[in-house]
Amino acid sequence: GGRPQYLGALQTLERELLGIGKVKAASIVDHRAANGPFASVDDLLEVKGIGAAILEKNRDRLSIN
Repeated sequence: GGRPQYLGALQTLERELLGIGKVKAASIVDHRAANGPFASVDDLLEVKGIGAAILEKNRDRLSIN
């Protein structure tokens, strides 16, 4: 992956998810880069700054592919 792909992922997360700004989007992308793909939506709770409230608000918007 390169920088354009990274920026695209950040912009997609910010646009599609409620309560996710640049910092939390970067945390999600960095966590995925360091740990590999998420196995389930609940794995997002391992990301710094992502709590149960944000996860539940976005659960219907999230999918693992």
